[in-house]
Amino acid sequence: MLKHLRLNEYKVLLYRILLAYVFYFFARILFYLFNAGLLKVDSFSDFVLLCYYGLPFDTTAILYVNVLFIVLSILPFKKNTSTGYQKFLFYLYFGMNLLAYATNFVDFIYYRFTYARTTTAVMNVIEHEVNLSKLFLSFLVDFWYIFLLFIVLSAVWIWAYKKVEVKVEKPTKNLPYFGFSIVGFLFIALMIIGGIRGGDFKKSTRPINLLDASRHVKNIVHSDIVLNTPFAIIRTLFSNSFIKTDYAGVNEQVILEKVMPIKQYHNNPPTKPNVVVMILESNGREYYGAFNKKSNIKDFKSYTPFLDSLAQHSMIFTNAYTNGRQSIHGMSSILAGIPSFKDAFTSSPYPKQKIESIISTLEGEGYKTSFFHGAANGSMGFLGFANILGIDNYYGRTEFNDDSQFDGFWGIWDEPFLQFMKHTLDKEKQPFFSSVFTVSSHEPYNIPQKYKKKFPEGDVPIHKCIAYTDYSLKRFFTEAKKSTWFNNTIFVLVADHGNTTFYKEYSRPIERFAIPIIIYKPNSQYVGVDEDLAQQIDIYPTILDMIGYQKPFRSWGRSLLDKKTQEPFIINSTGSLYQFSKGNYICIFDGKKSLGFYDKNDKALSNNLIAHRNADMDDLELRCKAFIQDYMERVVDQKLATH
Repeated sequence: MLKHLRLNEYKVLLYRILLAYVFYFFARILFYLFNAGLLKVDSFSDFVLLCYYGLPFDTTAILYVNVLFIVLSILPFKKNTSTGYQKFLFYLYFGMNLLAYATNFVDFIYYRFTYARTTTAVMNVIEHEVNLSKLFLSFLVDFWYIFLLFIVLSAVWIWAYKKVEVKVEKPTKNLPYFGFSIVGFLFIALMIIGGIRGGDFKKSTRPINLLDASRHVKNIVHSDIVLNTPFAIIRTLFSNSFIKTDYAGVNEQVILEKVMPIKQYHNNPPTKPNVVVMILESNGREYYGAFNKKSNIKDFKSYTPFLDSLAQHSMIFTNAYTNGRQSIHGMSSILAGIPSFKDAFTSSPYPKQKIESIISTLEGEGYKTSFFHGAANGSMGFLGFANILGIDNYYGRTEFNDDSQFDGFWGIWDEPFLQFMKHTLDKEKQPFFSSVFTVSSHEPYNIPQKYKKKFPEGDVPIHKCIAYTDYSLKRFFTEAKKSTWFNNTIFVLVADHGNTTFYKEYSRPIERFAIPIIIYKPNSQYVGVDEDLAQQIDIYPTILDMIGYQKPFRSWGRSLLDKKTQEPFIINSTGSLYQFSKGNYICIFDGKKSLGFYDKNDKALSNNLIAHRNADMDDLELRCKAFIQDYMERVVDQKLATH
């Protein structure tokens, strides 16, 4: 009678699903071990608790990945227990599970660059790359031990799967077989629905998402231990994070007062200097000596001797932060003053609209504009966004037209490409605006063979690349000084984001976004150190203020040189949570409510002050809400210009 009730099949099915939980647990342990310096947990019991909180997220991911396997395992085909059918289920099970499981292993390494679990936003980064296979092979070679770990755990998983097999049975009585199968199917289907929702069967609640990982943790970064990468990818697969909001207490007057989305400056007389914005790949603030004089880091080493010297003749902002986490976020933040939060603005449904930017405003003043990026044309989506902004000329690897200088992975080495930029600008009619996005300080962290002995290896692989890019910039400025346009040019140097950290001070959650901002104008009054909060979206209004642009323009940032109009603030996102800093506090906001308030100096977010909430914290949350509401409305309703 039991064979008609299929109890053995259900037991084996349960065993196979439980195996997935076991190996997700192993992956969580390894994820922590590889990133322990960034995810410090105080005790073993705390880690066990985080693993417990991770069970609903594991359940959702495992059920999504295995739903077809489960359904085909319980449908009454009568031949379910046959050797051939079980072999089919074996390949289906491991084909789906190992593909999903592998994404966890990618984050063992990738997390130290993005500080977030990988989501579908990664597709925004790689979709325009033409050398994906080469990059993948490079990853396997450089991190072969990760691949080996994956193979070993996969082999153990397969061994454990085969240890328990379904007994070959053929039912002879249809009524109990099909009757029990229907009841079993309905029960399991109900369990799947509840499990995918995170263990909640109530219609009134929504399925769990990335934000729910922050509900129980004391330290926000521990939410990445609670999560798993398959869940992060699946939950963002068809999501659109650009949704208009309507917060209580936020209206047009509050937005005008707290956000000031329309700027107009009258601090300087109208002038038309050239403007060159240099976006430096992965140049976190940690690598710069000039930006760490007050950091009190023992035995600090700088890898930017040229930029440290340039800083002595520049206005530098030593408390600056990025508005995004990836290169694709940097271009829109810096050139158009449009930050990216959960997803890149440039990969959203909304970038194809009229956008007021440093490009459009300067072109309205008679400037010619250009953008340089040594990678394959279209890489990172930069060419497409350059066209949307209306940049006159795009110069990439194609225009450079000499692949003997190709680094083999990303693009043309920085030194020759910056020389190419200099020679191109020599032919440009003034005034001009030009921007360049460097490429050499990027994984797999190579530098030209002829410089292998010139630059120190440093403490982490990127250090020698930072030193090489610094040298490339020195060569650019040395040659540019000979050009007629040089002395009448404003140079802005800023990173797109940080990268691998070595000093613990820069592994803290807030400092992972720390970058340098340098403004250099030859023989000008713009020299000194500014310790106020600064961010990438401030660069666009700062340039317009410097040149005396008199018209109103759309900008969420502020002029870094204007100390009267707007108070300094920072907004960015971990990919799931907003971080808003102003005055004495840092606010962590999940899109609906504040999860924490921290002292401005508590960059590790270790002491949540939300239990002692005060008027300043209320105002901080209101400003954060007002910013998000205005941002979403202008993006979605295509209001990214003043007219």
